[in-house]
Parts: sequence; structure tokens; C-alpha cells
Amino acid sequence: MIPVIAPSLLASNFLNLKSEVEMVHNSQADWLHLDVMDGRFVPNISFGLPVIECLRPATNKPFDVHLMILEPERYAEAFKKAGADILTVHIEACMHLHRNIQQIKNLGMKAGVALNPHTPVSLLHHILHDIDLVCLMSVNPGFGGQSFIEHTYQKIRELRSIIDKAGLQVDIEIDGGVTLNNASALVHAGATVLVAGNTVFRAADPTATIAQLKTAG
Repeated sequence: MIPVIAPSLLASNFLNLKSEVEMVHNSQADWLHLDVMDGRFVPNISFGLPVIECLRPATNKPFDVHLMILEPERYAEAFKKAGADILTVHIEACMHLHRNIQQIKNLGMKAGVALNPHTPVSLLHHILHDIDLVCLMSVNPGFGGQSFIEHTYQKIRELRSIIDKAGLQVDIEIDGGVTLNNASALVHAGATVLVAGNTVFRAADPTATIAQLKTAG
């Protein structure tokens, strides 16, 4: 299976955001991954609605927006207006997860649920039928450039088994520490979407690196 490649803008050169997005647009990348952090759910602050809205005209590729924030329901409609195509919320941040997912779907976006490294995939049993994507954090959320957590492979295999047994079409997205060295193993374990930050944007040839990641299947 050929994976979806979603370069993470968090690792890009913020001084040249437009050209970085144009590079992704002209590459074999499928989506653009946008990490939004509030300094409360995670110990970092990234970018938000104004940046996403400004970048939206630079590409027609889907915006995969990952909300690492508390109270995501307060901002879902605004992210839709800013240009989000996929909106992912954290299971750990949502007291009423089903309501959050309904809101996202009703706004016309695909809905994703993200899990921190310590969170078991078994908690997804009663929401999998309602979502389009599960984002498995393979590093602790908040900062780019961290080392991949090896236990993620077991979580991927477990989640792939649950999804397949239920006959569902739910993407498994891996976010954190994805490299050219582990991309194939992640896909073979059952991942369908690879988020790559430093691997892409710090490469000597980002476009060629994206092309290599596309061959991971």
C-alpha cells in the first residue's frame, strides 16, 4: 500500500512559509499537516488560525489540522473557515468526545482522534465507527525533533487488527519521529498516513525525500 505523506509545517522555516508550502504543493505529498498548540494541553505554542487562513490559497492539498489544545469545540468552526479539511482532536482533551466528533463532521470536515503515547487504543472501540482517522503520537506531543517511541509499532498492529475486524475504513496516522529508516516498517505494521517534519524540511532535497517516503509501502 502506498502511504499518504503529510509533511508537518512545524518543522519548516517560518521565515519562508509561503515557499515551504509551495514546495509541498509541487511535491508528491498528499496532505499538509498543521500542528496547533495552545501552551496548556502541551507545553508549547505554535501557530493558529491567522497563519492557516493565510496559507490556504497557496495550495489545494488537504489541510490536516492537528489540535493539541483544550476545549477544541470552541474553535472547530473557525478552523473550518480558515481552511481545515481534516480536524483531529485529542482523546485526552475531550470530555465529550462523541459530541466533538459530531461537531467536526457536521461542519463538513473529516474527523480524527489523536492518542498520546501512553493512551491505549482500546479506548477507541466506541468511537471508531464515527471517525475517519486515528493519529497515534509516536513522540510526546509538543515539540518536533524527538526520537521515535518503539512501542508505537505494537499500538499500530493492535489498532489495525481492531479496524480490520470491524470492517472499517479508518486511516492510521503516525506523528513523530518518522524517518526514511522506519517508514516502511510503519506501513507494514498497518499505518496509512505518515507525518514527517524534520525528515522533510531539514533534508537537503525535501522534494526527493517526500518521493522516497511515498515508496515506503
